[in-house]
Amino acid sequence: MNIVVQRYDGRVECRPDTSWEREDKDLYAPDFVSGYLYSPVLFARISKAGKCIGSKFAARYYDAVNYGVLLYASICDPFPENAVCKDGMTDTLPRELSPANENDVPGGDTGESTGLSSVMDHTSVLPFPMYDKITLGSGKNEFRICLDAGPVSGKEENAAGDRIVFNTSCGSTELIEKALCHISEFVSLRIGDIIAVELASQDILVSRKDCRKTDGNVTTTRLYGSFCGNTSFDFNIIM
Repeated sequence: MNIVVQRYDGRVECRPDTSWEREDKDLYAPDFVSGYLYSPVLFARISKAGKCIGSKFAARYYDAVNYGVLLYASICDPFPENAVCKDGMTDTLPRELSPANENDVPGGDTGESTGLSSVMDHTSVLPFPMYDKITLGSGKNEFRICLDAGPVSGKEENAAGDRIVFNTSCGSTELIEKALCHISEFVSLRIGDIIAVELASQDILVSRKDCRKTDGNVTTTRLYGSFCGNTSFDFNIIM
């Protein structure tokens, strides 16, 4: 199964199925991850194989939809000044693990995470079961992403006092079908594949320094989302 993503700027990327998270397992960030950026997505399940699909026929190629979120890891400096040396070699991360620029690290300006930061385990939060296409027709079914990392100035809060980081009811079959046509120009789609369309550019979600402390060394924050009044996902990011 492939997870094919149309980025917010129109680029097409693939994520491995090992990045797929649909069981609400807590996300334990590796030591070299300083935080996560996120992008909300509308996604669909492919029900018919195809390549270079025309817009006239796109509706025939998927059978279910849902909303989710893609996480992009912000990687610590791969060449820290205090790196530990072993056998004459500097103990650092491979260069391809580093962000595209220093602004990728949460706490600074938002940048674009690249390389392995977008294919790490449990970073494609695409919840099942999915919904019928008709749920996108009314424009009244809201998708919402919330974070309990504490209030931030200028951010809306829900009744529980948690931060609403994203919400929309504007997803449409037209958006999916246009993306399906675009993606299929580059990638052959098979039954069971997932196409995900980013609805916004990457934004800072959480960083180690901002996570809520649960004991002396571990920090955690809860990430959860809902659609059609039902919980879509609910898990902790532990750093």
